[in-house]
Amino acid sequence: MKSLFPFKSRLPVAAMLLVLASALTARAQDPKIQTSTLDHLAAKANQTVDVNIDGRLMQIAAKVFNDQDADEAKIKKLVTGLKGIYVKSFEFDNEGDYSPADVESIRSQLRGPLWSRLVNVTSKKEGIVEVYLMLNGDQVSGLAVLAFEAKELTVVNIVGPVDLQKLSQLEGQFGVPELGIEAPKTKTKN
Repeated sequence: MKSLFPFKSRLPVAAMLLVLASALTARAQDPKIQTSTLDHLAAKANQTVDVNIDGRLMQIAAKVFNDQDADEAKIKKLVTGLKGIYVKSFEFDNEGDYSPADVESIRSQLRGPLWSRLVNVTSKKEGIVEVYLMLNGDQVSGLAVLAFEAKELTVVNIVGPVDLQKLSQLEGQFGVPELGIEAPKTKTKN
């Protein structure tokens, strides 16, 4: 009995599988974190923040800032080139309203070869803060902050070229919470 798929026709199938695998690998290295796994927490939370500013909205938002105002001009310069800012934050009345599996659903996305954990702060009083960078060569192409304590869970994801020296200026803008990021101090010469 002859095969329905002779050897010659297997090559295009193999090529299609290779292209599909490459596309899936590229998607796995996407700097945008998939936070939809946390959507079920909104029903348990007493307060929810959900910010989704994609590249199109980022361009519109950048146009709103006034170049004549020094602070607004700085923010405009900072967000120009960003492809998105995404924030999900939940505050709960009770401990245990989110699970370690919820945290793991985010952490697992940050284990790819392009992501590196930059900061890990653990405090019994103030919880845990983890900061991750996605690097493509020398370029920062994404940043993720995962902050959680007994009654609060926050994920901040900035997609696009991130200037780490200016990052603190985004705190309090576009739904990005105050994260305690300090701008680097410039050295003075004596």
